[in-house]
Amino acid sequence: QVQLMESGGDSVQPGGSLRLSCAKSGPRVGAMGWFRQPPGKKERESVAAIGNDYSANYRESVKGRFTISRDDGENILYLQMNNLKPEDTGTYYCAAAGGTWTRLGRVLFPSDIRYWGQGTQVTVSS
Repeated sequence: QVQLMESGGDSVQPGGSLRLSCAKSGPRVGAMGWFRQPPGKKERESVAAIGNDYSANYRESVKGRFTISRDDGENILYLQMNNLKPEDTGTYYCAAAGGTWTRLGRVLFPSDIRYWGQGTQVTVSS
């Protein structure tokens, strides 16, 4: 059974940076990604995704500010977030799909996800 555990969430001022980590245990997974759930919203929105070949895709609003990476040797997924904005506030979830994903041409959809982490809170406020 795959388990995902996030860490690194915090409260920061606008313009600040954070790095989220997600430790994976269990069998091999396919594409991995980060989703977030803004306060007051029911649905999770995809932020970034990375395929098994390390191809990556991002939500338009975070392009140039966020970087997703994965270390398959250490079984860790990262999300480096720079120049954070108040609209980046939310609960961030690590997620993994099954299968094998290469030449990733889009972010992941919730329907793609087989495994979810518990979430870590990111608050951007002055």
